[in-house]
Amino acid sequence: MNTKNNKRRKDSQSKIERAFVELLQSNEIKNITVSDIIKMTGLNRSTFYANYIDIFDLADKTREKLETEFSNLFADYDYFNERTGALKMFTHIKENQIFYNTYFKLCYDDKHLISIYDKRRAEQEHIDSNLKYHIEFFRNGLNAIIKLWLVNGCKESPEEMAEVLKSEYRGR
Repeated sequence: MNTKNNKRRKDSQSKIERAFVELLQSNEIKNITVSDIIKMTGLNRSTFYANYIDIFDLADKTREKLETEFSNLFADYDYFNERTGALKMFTHIKENQIFYNTYFKLCYDDKHLISIYDKRRAEQEHIDSNLKYHIEFFRNGLNAIIKLWLVNGCKESPEEMAEVLKSEYRGR
């Protein structure tokens, strides 16, 4: 019986996701096929289709999983101490570059971006007029900084990147 949460099914999904992430490092998503994945994993085509509709469904589910893992990392994030929070974020990104490169490759429509923002902080700092624009500006700026840092191979230290973020955000 192939129930939703059984170990064998989870193991198969994990193998498929790992193969997909590996293929994404050197291929565009449009060039990855189910055949590529089943060759790498040794699984049957039916196993792939028992878990995913197609490659794009796999991409969406992988992206959602990465977003959840990122959110969990910052579950205890101290928004009022951007230095330590930013340092934690940039350290995690540097240690998990493949994870983040994969995530940004999966955001081919740019609708889903890694973002952290605490509306309580904005309220405390009296950023109430045009808050939705402020949040959008912050999120996109943060993602642009992260993407550029990744493209350049994370040459700067996490400490340097935390300072870049702090200087751009001007301590707000």
